[in-house]
Amino acid sequence: MLIRITGKFWKVMPRTFRTWITRRFHPTFTVSAAGVILNDRREVLLLNHVLRPVSGWGVPGGFLELGEQPEAGLRREIREETGIDLTDIRLFRCRTFGRHIEIVMTATAVGEPRVMSREITELAWFALDDMPAEMSLDQKQLIQSAFASTGQDS
Repeated sequence: MLIRITGKFWKVMPRTFRTWITRRFHPTFTVSAAGVILNDRREVLLLNHVLRPVSGWGVPGGFLELGEQPEAGLRREIREETGIDLTDIRLFRCRTFGRHIEIVMTATAVGEPRVMSREITELAWFALDDMPAEMSLDQKQLIQSAFASTGQDS
């Protein structure tokens, strides 16, 4: 009975009030878009990021802005950090880390990247079997899985 009454009340509440209530009772979270970006030589683009713990090497990406779609966010981050554009963007995987959601995509680079952000100390193209030794195992496994999904692992 209580659920039925609550449901009816919920439906007649103004949308803004329902949104306000929902946000007060749900934990907040952050969302980022990351890209396993390949070139025509089947190499992956890695950035040495000053904010990444332990080894700075990993796939490029960043936080989405309010209302931004994941593909648009990835394109924006890549352009801001490296100056390149992307083609063949495909959703690869979504994963969570506590209150953080990471949307991982695969893509092909258009152009040659260069460091364009103070957050990046260096960048380079790496073969699948020649990634930086100090790079995290999680990042290496993510890249290997993405290569396999695109048929680029051979």
